[in-house]
Amino acid sequence: MKDYRQVAQSWLDGNFDPQTKAEVKHLMETDPVALEDAFYRNLEFGTGGLRGTMGVGTNRMNKYTVGMATQGLANYIKEHVKGEKSVCISYDARNNSELFAKISADVLSNNGIKVYLFKGLRPTPELSYSIRAKKATAGIMITASHNPKEYNGYKVFWSDGGQITAPVDKDIVAEVAKIEDPADVRFNPVPGEPKAPIEMMGKEMDECYLHDILTLTLSPEAVAKHKEIKIVYTPLHGCGVKLMPEALKRVGFTNIIHVPEQDVNDGIFPTVVSPNPEVPAAMKMALDKAEETKADLVLATDPDADRLGIAVRDNEGKMVQLTGNQTWSFLTWYVLNRWKELGKLDGNQYIVKTIVTSELLAAIAKSFGVKCYNVLTGFKYIAEIQKQQEGKTEFICGGEESYGFNLGSFVRDKCAQISGVMVAECAAWAAEHGMTLWQLLQKVYEEYGLYLEKMVYIVRKGKSGAEEIQKIMADFRANPPKEIAGSPLAKVIDYNKPEETGLPKSNVLQFFNQAGDVVTVRPSGTEPKIKFYFGAKGADAPAKIEALKAQFIN
Repeated sequence: MKDYRQVAQSWLDGNFDPQTKAEVKHLMETDPVALEDAFYRNLEFGTGGLRGTMGVGTNRMNKYTVGMATQGLANYIKEHVKGEKSVCISYDARNNSELFAKISADVLSNNGIKVYLFKGLRPTPELSYSIRAKKATAGIMITASHNPKEYNGYKVFWSDGGQITAPVDKDIVAEVAKIEDPADVRFNPVPGEPKAPIEMMGKEMDECYLHDILTLTLSPEAVAKHKEIKIVYTPLHGCGVKLMPEALKRVGFTNIIHVPEQDVNDGIFPTVVSPNPEVPAAMKMALDKAEETKADLVLATDPDADRLGIAVRDNEGKMVQLTGNQTWSFLTWYVLNRWKELGKLDGNQYIVKTIVTSELLAAIAKSFGVKCYNVLTGFKYIAEIQKQQEGKTEFICGGEESYGFNLGSFVRDKCAQISGVMVAECAAWAAEHGMTLWQLLQKVYEEYGLYLEKMVYIVRKGKSGAEEIQKIMADFRANPPKEIAGSPLAKVIDYNKPEETGLPKSNVLQFFNQAGDVVTVRPSGTEPKIKFYFGAKGADAPAKIEALKAQFIN
């Protein structure tokens, strides 16, 4: 195995552009630690694609690593897919996203694979939608989702509109791993071989997507009566500004209030520390706008508009930001309740949640006679259940605690446009029944019991950080706690053992105590973090959450 200094030198000596070589030389002369991190490994093309900080090096997002990933994907498609081959591509507002999208389009075209490329930035869920609409082989979304501005990413989707899963994911990963040199990438046309066409997509796809979102609404009469509900919306400088306000207007809402400074697409995300609606500070400007305008509801989407954060007014009139678990709990109850009222439930429906998402969703589903599937973290596993059950049972909705939710079958990923429309509609329905969304959430707690969740993460960067995270997981496996929050340990689930879980292998541990509380530990698949998910049930849940944090985070 080559030393990172040898790999860096190969970039200086190889067929790389002058700017790239200058940056490598600068790192060599000024920052040996950064040089090592940039070249000590190849940026891993995992089962969801690429994600990492942008810059020069084999461990960075740049035009060469993107090109190599695309060549590997092209090789897989050419070898395993018969007949017409095509790929849909979209991108968000991050720095270099458009460049990476166009490089991907060119590499695919030069490999004889037709490309459907969006004319401008579009949300990840619309990319998923377009794959099914175009009957494409695959899809690529250039985005790092909610990560900080230094990041970008490359998500791969398959023909069902969901992100790639087994066995396709591992086979594509293997093909990408074979591309060890940018010289193996068809960045330019191959003499004597025809290029495939690159067809642009735009407003026509937007119209189809928006039309289908409107088919999901359940309470048009309530929206008509309460159409003037004041809704503050912010895209946090991302691509949600393209379609979220329009979707809300077409459903019937007439009082959409913007945060003008954050409507501007900007990959630096200048008005927020982090463009992640999970981070409370990200919604500060929207919350200020809500106070200024006396708004009822705040909606915020992340840069690629697949995640949704919300804030509602509590009983004292104060704006309170809800967690993904809280939002999806009242929204799942609302959707199932309306399906029941409309006579749409017949025992052949299901919902899906991830293993780190509140067990309250499972309790709600059970009370309505609806099956609840529990899957690994990642919306691709929710989409996989949809694919497996297609034509057998009916998908109603699915959610994950990290602010992702979806309804219906035409998008196979989390969708902020769909969930935003449904949250707003739910607010209108609640108003028609003399409630706020906050009061509806309390009603759900009264019926099912108080469920409280908290996710805490520890950041450990670089090679040493990755090693430390793995040691933490190894220590927990070797020495599980004997009790959790004062209650004896009842069960441990190690998702590294698929023969026991019935799910794909994953580096995740869950600890359950006899009181019904749960702690889940997992390294992030996209960031240098290890995450702890704490879940407590009962009237003393807030105190138990604090006890769990004190026990596991030290």
